[in-house]
Amino acid sequence: MTERSFTADEIAAQPDCWRRAARDARAAVDGGFGPAALPRAGERIAVTGCGTSWFMAQAYAALREAAGQGETDAFAASAFPVHRRYDRVVALTRSGTTTEVLALLARLRDTHPSTPLLALTADPTSPVLRAAPHVAVLDYADERSVVQTRFATSALAFLRAALETGGPLPEGVATVERAAADAATALAVPLPEGLTAAEQWTFLGSGWAYGLACEAALKLREAAGAWTESHPTMEYRHGPVAIAAPGRAVWLLDGPAGGLAAEVAATGAHVETGVLDPMAELVRAQRLAVAVARARGLDPDRPRNLTRSVILP
Repeated sequence: MTERSFTADEIAAQPDCWRRAARDARAAVDGGFGPAALPRAGERIAVTGCGTSWFMAQAYAALREAAGQGETDAFAASAFPVHRRYDRVVALTRSGTTTEVLALLARLRDTHPSTPLLALTADPTSPVLRAAPHVAVLDYADERSVVQTRFATSALAFLRAALETGGPLPEGVATVERAAADAATALAVPLPEGLTAAEQWTFLGSGWAYGLACEAALKLREAAGAWTESHPTMEYRHGPVAIAAPGRAVWLLDGPAGGLAAEVAATGAHVETGVLDPMAELVRAQRLAVAVARARGLDPDRPRNLTRSVILP
């Protein structure tokens, strides 16, 4: 029997969390949370966070622009260009205590006092509630584990569902409800042997799936100390393919791309081609991170050198 962990349990909870996040987003748009807090179509906005939250910001930014709802940038909180003016800034922070995020919000309040600030967090008592005038609390997606899974994807589901209310999503992008159904499939289907036995993993994604590819690679590094990489899909030919070899794996999160899968397979590497919603493919990658950690004798709930929140002196 596979030993359970907080991380594994939180991974398994994601379909229900996404559905609730989608309901919360629809209620927010309808006025329950205050529609003035949410990005409006046509606004030029920036999204920020650290680590996993930054990768979710990248995914949302690409998805919002592809939906034609406005220019959207994504920055790590420590690298945010404070001199730029935006119509709105959205910050993602699970704990609400991350030093770089709180410091950035304080600087934005001082530098651009009229710019609306929205924070998404899991903790209704955290300092971010005092740092941002608008806060959406997804406390049902909070986590005991150090490694982020369900909060990050639920925050993305919340923002993605809000986009659904503003007009049609880009071609090929499903609703959050459909993504949640795919996530349930991702939890039920066994992981291929070629994935779990690999010595190295590369995750590829195009458009909004690139941020998810970065996050998939991060999960394996955090939970299992694994050698992983992530790249925009079509950039993989431009150098990174040099490390493809037998015993290694390349995962195209958003499906086949212009013959690339066949080229990688010719190197002898295991090729995994996503068939589910990219967020559901990320769920499979999260499961892989736990499986690899267990195979290496590591505890995914206690990753090396990491804490649940980075709080600097």
